[in-house]
Amino acid sequence: MKDIECFHDAVSHIPETASQIKKQGRKIMGYLCSYAPEELIHAAGFHPMRLFSSKSDIVLAENHLQSYCCSLVRGILEDSLNGRLDFLDGAVFPHTCDSMQRLSDIWRMNNRYAFFADVVLPAKLNTESAGIYMTEVLARFKKDLEAAIGKDIPDTEIKASISLFNRIRKNLSALYDLNSRHPGLISGRDLYALVKGSMIMDRKEAADRLANIVSHLEKMSPPVKPGKRLILSGSVCDTPDIFDAIETAGGVLVGDDLCTGQRWFEGPVMEDTPPLSAMAQRYRDRVTCPAKHSGLTTRAENLVSLVQKTRADGVVFLMLKFCDPHTFDYPYLKERLDGAGIKSMIFEMDDQQQSLAQFSTRIETFIHMI
Repeated sequence: MKDIECFHDAVSHIPETASQIKKQGRKIMGYLCSYAPEELIHAAGFHPMRLFSSKSDIVLAENHLQSYCCSLVRGILEDSLNGRLDFLDGAVFPHTCDSMQRLSDIWRMNNRYAFFADVVLPAKLNTESAGIYMTEVLARFKKDLEAAIGKDIPDTEIKASISLFNRIRKNLSALYDLNSRHPGLISGRDLYALVKGSMIMDRKEAADRLANIVSHLEKMSPPVKPGKRLILSGSVCDTPDIFDAIETAGGVLVGDDLCTGQRWFEGPVMEDTPPLSAMAQRYRDRVTCPAKHSGLTTRAENLVSLVQKTRADGVVFLMLKFCDPHTFDYPYLKERLDGAGIKSMIFEMDDQQQSLAQFSTRIETFIHMI
């Protein structure tokens, strides 16, 4: 399908995608976390583009980061230092884990790009004061953007961006729902490209093409695709071969708990309330990652609920090596899944050291077990 191919192209050729955006007269703002306020970046006239590691060898970044920082952080810094991210006009760092905060410091001190901003959102989200503080942080970030572009950002522009991003969220949610009800209607590799591409390519184009894809899939006859229904859980999954390996082993993906998946696009921003307050409220309402807190057992309850909603047979934890927040959360998540009678497996990954053969063996064994 041509619309899906466009997302694959955007994902596979990021510098070319960036070049096309620059030719339209738009500056590109990189961001590194699903808590980045993309709507504000877009409303300021920038193109928000999520950054991923190119999986190249780590050479220059070794002078700045310890080897026990995760491969995502080290890989992005490597790409910046060797010039592969020279298409950027700035970057935004929501403070999450320690490694991301250290990357923010190094990025700022190297001063390679025109714009830099830290967006320090609260770690605890389930209090009234957290909502007030978060709104104030967004207001400060808005002022930083206004200083960069030399003019005010009216609420009408922010609301227009919110509406656009809500279209993307709505269509991605529809795709996930279709895939959950009819596994195999779209391959895991294609679904991965649609989500990642939506973080990279022109947002209006992404919204329009996603709507076409949803419309097309809704008209297709559901496939007969027996297989074990699986949920992926973790931080970043940026290895499309993972999805091929799961499907080859006899599994089908019916949902995920990833910051490059449902946690990124889950839930709309309310469009009938002040925009900054509405954005802050969405961050508080959506499923949290381990870097945020909204209750002692919230993440486990959400994961079990997702398994039950999608009728999944098991959960596959994909852990980036040296990702401390997710590693800390894993024992209690597994304990909660075990208590609910839900099978799970864990697999540690590294962007620079792929272990796909090992994963293929492990996932095949796990699928046979469940």
